[in-house]
Amino acid sequence: MVVVTLGNPRDKFWGTILALAPEGLGMSGIELASFEDLVLMVKDGESFSPAVVFFPMHRIERIELDLPDGSLPSLSQRFAAKTGQDAAELLASAGSGRQIEHHAAPRSASHSAGDTA
Repeated sequence: MVVVTLGNPRDKFWGTILALAPEGLGMSGIELASFEDLVLMVKDGESFSPAVVFFPMHRIERIELDLPDGSLPSLSQRFAAKTGQDAAELLASAGSGRQIEHHAAPRSASHSAGDTA
């Protein structure tokens, strides 16, 4: 789990890294400002879909591991304490099957028996 600080516009995002490349960062997670809302949704048993996003490298100011700071628990630890669930597993399972593609190459259309090539 990481916290990403973005610039222009300034924002913070919490989640799991799906891909890291020179072009940017793909993540599954939420805006940090929505953390408490997510905790309440999970506690109440509501379904949710994490955002699966790509941030271009020029927007990324900092990537930090979600670690405790002295006596302050990490966001992941706070999430687990309040919901009884592991945030990394929950975000990974909720975002499964949703991947970010870095190259938007057109797919070749499959031809049916009646199509001519």
